[in-house]
Amino acid sequence: MSLQNLVAKIMLEVKHLYKDYVNDEVVTKILHDINLKINNGEFVAIMGPSGSGKSTLMHILGFLDTLTEGQYIFQGQDVSQLDDQTLAEYRNKKVGFVFQSFNLLPKTTVWENVRLPLLYNHDKVDELAVDAAIKAVGLEHRRDFLSNQLSGGEKQRVAIARALVNQPEIIFADEPTGNLDSKSGIQIMSILQKLNEDGKTIVLVTHETLTAKHAKRIISIKDGEIVGDSNKFERVIADDQEVLK
Repeated sequence: MSLQNLVAKIMLEVKHLYKDYVNDEVVTKILHDINLKINNGEFVAIMGPSGSGKSTLMHILGFLDTLTEGQYIFQGQDVSQLDDQTLAEYRNKKVGFVFQSFNLLPKTTVWENVRLPLLYNHDKVDELAVDAAIKAVGLEHRRDFLSNQLSGGEKQRVAIARALVNQPEIIFADEPTGNLDSKSGIQIMSILQKLNEDGKTIVLVTHETLTAKHAKRIISIKDGEIVGDSNKFERVIADDQEVLK
């Protein structure tokens, strides 16, 4: 494989990544010597207990936070030392986020919530893109409903549609089923699986084994270090069908 093709295949890579937080001269070490590659089209679960550093790692990969030491390469470009404005542009144009708490605007319609990322582009809003994102998560019938009229599972679908509307290069999902019942959680994971099958790169952060098994690859983190990296898990499909009955 040529160097050019290899670079095209790799979505992101971190080398010897460290992350510390300093508060009143007290240094708290969060991530230690993280080395990781994620390729285009992968569905990766980053799994670990609370306090393991998995969300911090996702925030760095998603341009919500910066590393303390090391190198971060995104689509062949070293983005380790980008300024805040450039980081914001990357977040808006390259990345989609889905969070546990949905983060929808209250008393605002599904359509308006999904449209929100497009407003930051300072271009005319692409209404077709908004409609396509809503259709992708099966919420056409809720298009004009207010966010506070939706169930938890529907709210998370809106959050996924909002993450999709800018056609991002990668989607980060941080505990996306954490506030949902089992049936709604499986429906959300099925949507993420379908998006991955359609070519989207997805990075999922979770502490739940059953949720992680919907991914094709599981990276395990403990005490700020990678302790496992496996793609040998079978996707959870048969068990899901039993819950959905």
